[in-house]
Amino acid sequence: MKMSIEEIKNILRDCGVVGAGGAGFPTYAKFAAGADTLILNCAECEPLLTLHRQLLAQKSYEIISTFSEIGKALGVKKCVIGIKSAYVSTLDAITPIVKNFDNVEIKTLKEVYPAGDEIVLIYEVTGRVVAAGALPISQGVIVSNVETIYNAHMAIHENVPVTEKLVTVTCEVRKPQTVKVPLGTTVAELIDYCGGATVENPVFVSGGAMMGKIVSGGDVVTKTTNAILVLPAEHPVVKSKQRNPVFDSHRAASACCQCRMCTELCPRHLLGHPIDPSRFMRAVSNRNMSDTEAYLNAQYCSGCGVCETYSCMQGLSPRVLLSVAKNALKAGGIKPEPHEPSQAHPARSARFVPVERLTARLGLNKYNFATPISGYMKVKSVRLPLSMHIGAPSVAVVNEGDYVKKGQMVAKANNGLSVAIHSPIDGKVKFAGKEIIIQDCDL
Repeated sequence: MKMSIEEIKNILRDCGVVGAGGAGFPTYAKFAAGADTLILNCAECEPLLTLHRQLLAQKSYEIISTFSEIGKALGVKKCVIGIKSAYVSTLDAITPIVKNFDNVEIKTLKEVYPAGDEIVLIYEVTGRVVAAGALPISQGVIVSNVETIYNAHMAIHENVPVTEKLVTVTCEVRKPQTVKVPLGTTVAELIDYCGGATVENPVFVSGGAMMGKIVSGGDVVTKTTNAILVLPAEHPVVKSKQRNPVFDSHRAASACCQCRMCTELCPRHLLGHPIDPSRFMRAVSNRNMSDTEAYLNAQYCSGCGVCETYSCMQGLSPRVLLSVAKNALKAGGIKPEPHEPSQAHPARSARFVPVERLTARLGLNKYNFATPISGYMKVKSVRLPLSMHIGAPSVAVVNEGDYVKKGQMVAKANNGLSVAIHSPIDGKVKFAGKEIIIQDCDL
């Protein structure tokens, strides 16, 4: 029987489905009225990451049929799969299946960075520019990535909540692969499962080389963990993530030549957003606090890192300094103001950043090897943060000493924007607090 969108949203909330990457926006809240286009993001924004194209190839029917079903429940005019033309094997797998759904089509994309950025993807698929500070729904578009829709399929059709996450482990590790991991598994355990690191004193980057962050072995896999890059401590990617903003501001004052390359190649600037890294760097370099607009417009930076890793010939990092400004504005309660939709830069298509060249610039060519989806990892215990998503943290509904089964709800959705959390293992609750639940596996 056909489900209404409200029934689907209730299932997704109860089963804990959130964006499987990025900030983890609760998926039920994304499915709002007013959309005419639903986009499935299979652009794999970052170098070395292959999770989504592999999953879409393996679970083509499940993902595409659920994508189509949600689109019909929402009443959108079309559902578009945004996928890079370079993903030939995935395209071969999905093309015959798409023909069975009259509301689904494929839009191929160039192999450029950051094609998977939500705002960039929307423009490439629809030709619409989401205004700076506005949400995609303002242009009648909703975007979900491949793993999110697969989790939606499991929730809607199998009544299976989110208890696991696919994570790609690559670079300096003995067995590079993509593993299905119970939520709450430590990074150290995951690396050990993949044969261990091949360098001394490795550094772990969670996410991609461009927008990921350094984590410790004690950090855990959450609903938004897509990849762990195991890198030598001296690798350029690691060094870029350890930059000191104070030193960077001094270096900007002495070395920024105002060539404007950081602005001219900025993906959001090329879509007409008021972010201007060059102007911002000039204000920082001259200690000019009177140019308030330069600082306020820092809020519209997506943090993609093109300015730092690809544009600047002086090795400066507008990204780091823009991030400091954004955080200061946020801490001061200043929110981005929506602008009117703008026009894309006329030279935009000539200023794309090729992924192949970016990978080389990052010093990652040697790690460009296969990371197949290869199995399920078992663990002895898990630590479940109750805030794995944007919005209010989930609320524990279990107590210390309780025995729970895999898939059982251990934390309910809070009031407002929130989702439930479910146990990824059979076992006993060791601790249940306001921030975390710890479980030991029933071995």
